[in-house]
Amino acid sequence: MKQSIVTLDLEGVLTPEVWIAVAEQTGVPALRRTTRDEPDYDKLMHDRIDLMDRHGITLSRIQATIGTLAPLPGALEFLDELRQRMQVIILSDTFEQFAQPFLRQLGWPTLLCHRLIVEGDRIRGYQLRMPDQKRHSVVALQSIAYKVIAAGDSFNDTSMLSQADHGILFHAPENVVRQFPQFPAVNDYGELLRLILARA
Repeated sequence: MKQSIVTLDLEGVLTPEVWIAVAEQTGVPALRRTTRDEPDYDKLMHDRIDLMDRHGITLSRIQATIGTLAPLPGALEFLDELRQRMQVIILSDTFEQFAQPFLRQLGWPTLLCHRLIVEGDRIRGYQLRMPDQKRHSVVALQSIAYKVIAAGDSFNDTSMLSQADHGILFHAPENVVRQFPQFPAVNDYGELLRLILARA
């Protein structure tokens, strides 16, 4: 019988959406768009970089905003309980420069994510760890004989959920739930934990 490992998205599953907080703090509502709204990640990021450039939004300003955020209510307790039962890896389309405050508050879980290209505190671009890194990470874990249980909330999680042995939508908006009815959809950490343990 295979050992199980869990892969989780970060934003929307364990933490608030960074870009929504940045939009509210800077007064640039167009930055509210996330992967829940735009499935094309490259287009979304280039739009964000253009907006930040036009409005003079620096990396340090974004990091200051992130520093005011806390994990979602119940997220730390859920993660602590889950990590007592099995290994957990966070697979996220966030960036190393954004993630540190959240990782500190969540007890430093393992995170695989991307990297921003920064010049003099201005975000000029981004470097993907690799294309479709969430799905490839699941494939790699399966190649070393793990059963993978994955949970996410957005369009950019669905290739990970499809590749996993079991995929679960958590806190997903109605448009994602409707488009991917093959995945169970829950909104409560207790229910998510129950589903994961039932599949392990």
